[in-house]
Amino acid sequence: MSRFAEVIVLARSAEEVMEPLTRPDENREWHQCFTRVDDGMFEGSHMPRDHCYTWVIQFVRLNWHGLLAHLESLPWPNPHSVQVLVRDEDDDCFGLWMIHDGKLAEVPLPHTAREPFGYSVTGVLSRIDRPDR
Repeated sequence: MSRFAEVIVLARSAEEVMEPLTRPDENREWHQCFTRVDDGMFEGSHMPRDHCYTWVIQFVRLNWHGLLAHLESLPWPNPHSVQVLVRDEDDDCFGLWMIHDGKLAEVPLPHTAREPFGYSVTGVLSRIDRPDR
């Protein structure tokens, strides 16, 4: 089934942890690969840098059910810096997940509500302060 979702991972000193997720792995439940967004991209030089704290991925199918659990299980060197932003195609905005007590948990955002939705991994995140609501 076609269903788009974007995921951004922000984490300090996590280059070694995230590197395997930038390569194909047929043993993972999801098969897309993260792309590094390092300082060279921000500077406009596009020259790879050693330090990276941002990785992005886009899913075009509903095949990323195991992603959040996989990210939660990684040996993060600085777990308090980990932020995972997720925007499913029907979301009004990105949702935010952070590691708390060893678990990846969604952080409530002001003026939003998440509702279960059958064709989504995380449900649908809606802005409840939109004028058309």
